[in-house]
Amino acid sequence: MTQTAPAPVATNDGPRAGARAWWALIVLMLPVLLVSVDNTVLSFALPEIALALHPSGAEQLWIIDAYPLVLAGLLVTMGTLGDRFGRRRMLLIGATGFAVVSALAAFAPTAGLLIAARVMLGFFGAMLMPSTLSLLRSIFQNRDQRRMAIAVWASAFSAGAALGPIVGGFLLEHFGWGSVFLIAVPVLIPLLIAAPLLVPESRDPAPGRVDPISIVLSMGAMIPVVYAIKSFAVDGPTIGALLWAMLGVVLGALFVRRQLRSQSPMLDMALFRLGTFSGAILVNLLSVVALVGFLYFVSQHLQLVIGLSPMVAGFALVPGMVVMIIAGLVVVPISRRVRPHIVVPAALVFSVLGYLLVAFASQDRSILTLVIAFVVLGIGIGAAETISNELILSSAPPAKAGAASAVSETAYELGAVLGTSVLGGIITALYRGALVTPDGVPVELAATARETLAGAYAAAHELTGPLAGQLWEAATSAFESGVAVTSLIGAGLVVTAGVVAAVTLRTPRSD
Repeated sequence: MTQTAPAPVATNDGPRAGARAWWALIVLMLPVLLVSVDNTVLSFALPEIALALHPSGAEQLWIIDAYPLVLAGLLVTMGTLGDRFGRRRMLLIGATGFAVVSALAAFAPTAGLLIAARVMLGFFGAMLMPSTLSLLRSIFQNRDQRRMAIAVWASAFSAGAALGPIVGGFLLEHFGWGSVFLIAVPVLIPLLIAAPLLVPESRDPAPGRVDPISIVLSMGAMIPVVYAIKSFAVDGPTIGALLWAMLGVVLGALFVRRQLRSQSPMLDMALFRLGTFSGAILVNLLSVVALVGFLYFVSQHLQLVIGLSPMVAGFALVPGMVVMIIAGLVVVPISRRVRPHIVVPAALVFSVLGYLLVAFASQDRSILTLVIAFVVLGIGIGAAETISNELILSSAPPAKAGAASAVSETAYELGAVLGTSVLGGIITALYRGALVTPDGVPVELAATARETLAGAYAAAHELTGPLAGQLWEAATSAFESGVAVTSLIGAGLVVTAGVVAAVTLRTPRSD
């Protein structure tokens, strides 16, 4: 069946929401804050988990990767099921399951059981995220209010990313590794109490049938691609990674073909014919890649090169996160008067400048330089994310808000994976190519040093005398040269996002 594109973005305002809607927004921020914190906090607990559970190298990777793999694979499915069975219902089921499994994960006696818990956290987490954003579409029908609500909602991501290292550092200094999972319980209990009272139920009034084949194909498309990207980052280009990627592409093509031929598709592919929808998705993806990639190498520089503790390094990132939140809020009144294809590229100019500041400050990557660079980067990312998320929701019919939100969240998760894997993989490859180990370093330690900057840090601490300092100086020099090149690539990604926004986000004024 040939699908026609939905109507363009509506410009008429709906009725304005009252105080209850803003209380509902606060409730919906809780799971967003939690998932954002969860994305960063676990990496700080991994050393203690390794000491307690003795996982193999492969098991350590799966402890980290199981959650985002399952989450990315199920977002579209859960968003569509929320449209059919009720978005608030999916939110409450997801919150209940996430809290229970988090408590079980905190006391997992083996690495295998912890991996299983992470799989289930991805399953229930996929219920949480599309539900929160799609519910905003039904709660805030007035577009100006919805813009502000989405800006506040998006600020929870930024706040969570900033709080992750701080909260993780504090918990690990005072409690065991299981505490990083237990934080989900006190966050989600208020949600389970308040959501039935404050958040109205919403669903698609004419849902299509549940299509198990489409569900399997959507998972089969996402999981192999995400796994291939991660495999490429760890092991470089291999036949295995290529085969996984090809499998994901083939299954993705079959998914699209099935949706186009279905009279009631799980995901309305006609949405992607709207420039505002597909353009906003791509801006979202590229912005997140740039943000996560920046955080990847800046966090290493702050902790390994400058020597800050994880908690203090987290505090150094707070100004940038605060500015990102402020930019997302300030852009709301601006977007009423300036069209998206102008305001988004203009905002992203700041993000380009942030990357360029890092790229050309090769002799002075001090704490202050990195803080300023992140602040400037955050201005553009905060504004672009607010506008793109609002356009994604406004472009889709209200009945399909869950599916549209799921596509947005999938772009976010894929962007996070690409930011770490691609930009992280590039800087690692550049580091390995530039590192020249001093004469006299044992072969085993030299091999360790070539793997990562953290490996060089550990190898230098096993050496004594001037040789340790020479190895560490060579490693930091190689890392810094990689940062310069990677920053230029990151700036190029942001420029691409700005061009996409200028070309595709041409919508009529909403005032």
